[in-house]
Amino acid sequence: MQMLKTSFAYAVFWPRFRRNRLAVAGGAVVLLLFAISFFAPWFVSHHPSSINAWEVLQPPTWQHWFGTDELGRDVLARVLFGARISLKVGFVAVGIAVALGAVVGLIAGYYGGWADTLLMRLVDIMLCFPTFFLILAVIAFLQPSIWIIMVVIGLTGWMGVARLVRAEVLAIREMEYIMAARCIGCSDLRIIFRHVLPNALSPVLVAATLGVAGAILTESALSFLGIGVQPPTPSWGNILTSGKDYIEFAWWLSLFPGLAILITVLSYNLLGEGIRDALDPRTLR
Repeated sequence: MQMLKTSFAYAVFWPRFRRNRLAVAGGAVVLLLFAISFFAPWFVSHHPSSINAWEVLQPPTWQHWFGTDELGRDVLARVLFGARISLKVGFVAVGIAVALGAVVGLIAGYYGGWADTLLMRLVDIMLCFPTFFLILAVIAFLQPSIWIIMVVIGLTGWMGVARLVRAEVLAIREMEYIMAARCIGCSDLRIIFRHVLPNALSPVLVAATLGVAGAILTESALSFLGIGVQPPTPSWGNILTSGKDYIEFAWWLSLFPGLAILITVLSYNLLGEGIRDALDPRTLR
């Protein structure tokens, strides 16, 4: 029965999703980014941290397609290896945010009462703080590292997921099959994870896809400010930081990592919008 339900959901979702050409293009770019980040060592002939004093600030050539930076390092290699960092930060941070937000939303929506009131007031308090400045305040007291950044972004980005899950659970818990599960003696834990959570995942999937783009932007901004991923580890943000001092005559240092951020974030946003439209029953046609 579960297999039939999954097959039916796929049969409905995929035709609607592939009609959205922008979403399909976004998904294709995301898959390409995964391939590039995984096979980055095979795509470039230079190590991203290899210094060459004889090729400092060289413009794009056939040998260095994206030029070189102030230390003679190949910008193409640093951009490609920087994709690994950005994707890692995006997925781990969003994974933490989705897991925490889903648990809070499930508890608040299913049990209601004082649990709902307490948890939603906590969400409201968290939303009162500007997220980026909260991240800056936390990282200011800690040693900047990629793992600290991923955890902090995840712990400050769960509130929207919690609200989405709660709204879905409030509607699902009144369904007849939930009442039937209670009548036959199913425990709350079984009902929540076997019947409620699988039917509340659609908005979570969309929020997670869009959240990856937000996490990548946040990491790039932190690295640009010098409190994110630390050199010599390549990151799109710290490549932009080194490029701002030479932007008048070394435009390639800012152009290519900036384009990488733009294309990645735009692709995830298009993919997320396409998934949302395909899963929305109100757009059925």
